[in-house]
Amino acid sequence: MFKSRFHIASLFISILFIHVLLGIFYTGYSYWWISIIILVYILILFLGSVFARWNFYVKSQLSIPFLQIKFDNGQLGISQNKKKVALTFDDGPSEFTEKVLDILKKEQVPATFFLIGKNINGRKYLVKRMKDEGHIIGNHSYQHGRNFDWQSSSLMIQEIEQTNGLIEGVTGERPTYFRPPYGVTNPNLAKAIRETGMKSIAWNVRSFDTMAKSEEKLLKRLLRQVKPSSIVLLHDRCEITTKILPQLIFDLRAKGFELSLIN
Repeated sequence: MFKSRFHIASLFISILFIHVLLGIFYTGYSYWWISIIILVYILILFLGSVFARWNFYVKSQLSIPFLQIKFDNGQLGISQNKKKVALTFDDGPSEFTEKVLDILKKEQVPATFFLIGKNINGRKYLVKRMKDEGHIIGNHSYQHGRNFDWQSSSLMIQEIEQTNGLIEGVTGERPTYFRPPYGVTNPNLAKAIRETGMKSIAWNVRSFDTMAKSEEKLLKRLLRQVKPSSIVLLHDRCEITTKILPQLIFDLRAKGFELSLIN
């Protein structure tokens, strides 16, 4: 059984490469086909890295499960998540996280926060508040540096475990969810996630709130993209996100969506 789409793609390219080599020696194929295959393979590897939604190297949860199965007092319960939407926030805790928490508390909305370990010191009270108010706390690496994806799997594991330790030290619970920095994945990260026992969480609605200048355009883009079972990527380090969040919650509810956790 293949572990990922990366392994399937590698097998396919290997078969194609052997076919071309045989074609060169026996039927006069052009040597240019080797260059083309190599370039295509490199392009596939690159796109598979930058688009977490491809589940190329790492299998990530992209949406809320359609069916929810629970055991309660020995009874099996199955329900459909027909119009649930999950709000997730990356990169905190930050200077705007408290405002986000205030809004969520007022509107009685649960959310998932993927925290950067280095941001926790000095803001542990916000992490405790997240736990106390019923939010899920996930891991978003320790440094979230631009070189994260170039690290060895052992260094990635070190960052993941360091952040897990900080979160567990505040909440008493070890995080189980991990969101790759920048949404970039590769074989080293796949190994790190596997060895730390984490579950990768991606998204199917990206807000681009880190680049947004217009509150109106940001809100319209989000409302246009959200569908049943969507996981929405937001950032609690962005002031513009705090400004549109109350209206976003109101409009999603007006559309009949229930704001839920990712699980």
